[in-house]
Amino acid sequence: MDDDNSSLNESRKRVSHGRHFGRTVFALCNYPSLLVNGILQLEQLEDLLDSYPGLLERLREGSEEEVLHVGELIGKGASSARGEDMKSLKPVVIDWIVPAGGVVLPPSPRNSKIARGFNHPLTGHLLCPAELDWDDAETKKKLQSGEIAVSGDQWPLFLYANEAYDPDDPWKGLLRSRLLINAFRHVFTSPSSIEKEPKATCAGNARLHGMIAVTAPSVAYITTQVRFTICSSSVFSRTDTTTDSETFYHSLLDLLEDPDERGEVIDLLVWWNRQIFPTSSATKRTLKANSALSKIRQKRAALKDATASTS
Repeated sequence: MDDDNSSLNESRKRVSHGRHFGRTVFALCNYPSLLVNGILQLEQLEDLLDSYPGLLERLREGSEEEVLHVGELIGKGASSARGEDMKSLKPVVIDWIVPAGGVVLPPSPRNSKIARGFNHPLTGHLLCPAELDWDDAETKKKLQSGEIAVSGDQWPLFLYANEAYDPDDPWKGLLRSRLLINAFRHVFTSPSSIEKEPKATCAGNARLHGMIAVTAPSVAYITTQVRFTICSSSVFSRTDTTTDSETFYHSLLDLLEDPDERGEVIDLLVWWNRQIFPTSSATKRTLKANSALSKIRQKRAALKDATASTS
């Protein structure tokens, strides 16, 4: 009986950490297949491995059946988290896209997606590919009819701060919209953390898993969630060619993990951490010039320079 309980607890832990892994490291994939074939690199599993003494040995030395089982548990956790986040975001996202002091016209039910997507002026504007003009009547008509098919690598306007896209500087404002910040806080810190005075009485997903910094995959994950939430499709599927969610998610990851874009990505993540984890060292805040800490570090630097010059 004790062995059965131990095995059950271990499985539950792997499902739980699979939930966090899907949100923050790698969301849309066939986990068992990737583990067995070695495509999902062990460094990508670092957070997961740190939580499970002996798991690395099991992945390296275990039978294919054991590795498949681990992958299935991780996948189960990632899938359940994705489904719960979609369900949780669906009703509240409407509140976030309404202009201050305004109302949603025409009305869009909080628990139905039929009137979203290009079928509604608010969500249509947000989902319109950044390079297109939603205010152009012909473009709007073709998007609504499906004559213009939007692929996953055509990023929508809501990715940009204030929905302002500059074709001459496509990094400007990218992934810095208030809508994304609200969704991230809702999922990772707590729904009430969006408010100025949070009322949360239990730990959010970030605290439960010791998350103290925003990751690039977590930004891609929440952006994919928001895109699906404001579209009109009712069922999420990795292979759905209409929403093309998998292509969208991976196109964001490709950019955020591109070594050539490292400088822009570092700046982006510092900005995100200032919004989500303002007290974290990941924000890399500049010290006040005359603060005690600043003076201590200046003195230490001067001593090091003096020691180096005399050695």
